[in-house]
Amino acid sequence: MLSSTVPQHCYHLLLICRFCSIAQPPQLAEYMSHSSLLLKHTHAHIPMSSHPQTPVLVCSDAFRVFLQRHCPVVAEPFSPTPWCWGGRLQTLVRVLIKSSPQVDYRNELIRTADGGQISLDWVDNGDSAAYPECYSRPTVLILPGLTGNSRQTYVLHAVSQATRRGYRCVVFNNRGFGGEELLTPVTFCAADTSDLERVVLHVRELFPQAPLLGTGVSLGGMLLLNYLARKGSEAGLVAGLTMSVSWDTLESCASLEQPINRLIFNRHLTCHSLRHRKMLETVVDVDHVLKARTIREFDERYTSVMFGYKSCLDYYQEASPNYKLPRTTVPILCLNAADDPFSPKHALPVALAKRLPNVALLVTSHGGHIGYLEGLYPRGEGYMDRLFGQFIQAAFDHPGDLKGACSIKEEILD
Repeated sequence: MLSSTVPQHCYHLLLICRFCSIAQPPQLAEYMSHSSLLLKHTHAHIPMSSHPQTPVLVCSDAFRVFLQRHCPVVAEPFSPTPWCWGGRLQTLVRVLIKSSPQVDYRNELIRTADGGQISLDWVDNGDSAAYPECYSRPTVLILPGLTGNSRQTYVLHAVSQATRRGYRCVVFNNRGFGGEELLTPVTFCAADTSDLERVVLHVRELFPQAPLLGTGVSLGGMLLLNYLARKGSEAGLVAGLTMSVSWDTLESCASLEQPINRLIFNRHLTCHSLRHRKMLETVVDVDHVLKARTIREFDERYTSVMFGYKSCLDYYQEASPNYKLPRTTVPILCLNAADDPFSPKHALPVALAKRLPNVALLVTSHGGHIGYLEGLYPRGEGYMDRLFGQFIQAAFDHPGDLKGACSIKEEILD
């Protein structure tokens, strides 16, 4: 019998854990302690419907034709898991129960100009039947989110999608998050593309004849977009794919500071974002940083100080990729959910996507932040994973058609 003190979505989650032989995650207890407030807020602000809805695709006519022909998932209705369709639930449950495909990485450490090092995790896919020649095997560069690395479930599923199609993968772990020692008191931020530039150059030097595609999730997507805007036609990528990007950092912070979001998400982001204390305390007040209770406080005390910004607002303006889209020159597909608590729908760059021939914005009604769970027991492949697989295959299999569909007009770059 369902206790009146346990909200139904938590009860369902417990059943799923037991049905799938998953140990009850310790995070569930903390989540359940806040669940009544979450459920009340969800009922008040999100339409009570989990019926399948076709995502909204905002792009040029030519890009739309290409995507509908070679990436049909963009036109398929997305039906969120019936017991887990709210944005916050999708965001939380994905972390708790998503499966982790088996992936064996080859690690490589590369040095940076400032004396630091970057950890790259490779899946060479040497047994690829589709691309037996190593020098020409298409390569997918994956950028995880703020607190992520190559072991995140969404990264493992992306690698699985890519390798089964015969591609090579390399995961760019942000400094200090790939298990490597932090050699300099510098980590990373969404606005600083120097490490990504180093990684792209390194991969291109290793495999100059292999097409390279970049995909970024959450903060990784912001970093990828800022890189594409900064490098323009010299980006060295055939295409870009982003998922759950925060387009306007200031608006994202405002969303995360709403009472229920502040309670659930902020502490996780701040308490996992500062590591390697001994090295970092040479440039920031670590104790002061660790007292941050919101991501804005963390960025005020740490990120803006670390990277020399006058204020947190200056950093947020530089980190936000929305207004930089017109400077990009490669095809980009961007997936967002309208109920993503990290990226409010009013901040999505709809107007820009309508007029830029190389940008497609795909918006689902539900999905949360890196969620996109579907099916009754959403442990395996989900909507986001299928989109990733179809788009990278479309980009690698039909590069000429994609380039033609996304031709850039000079006046848009002015």
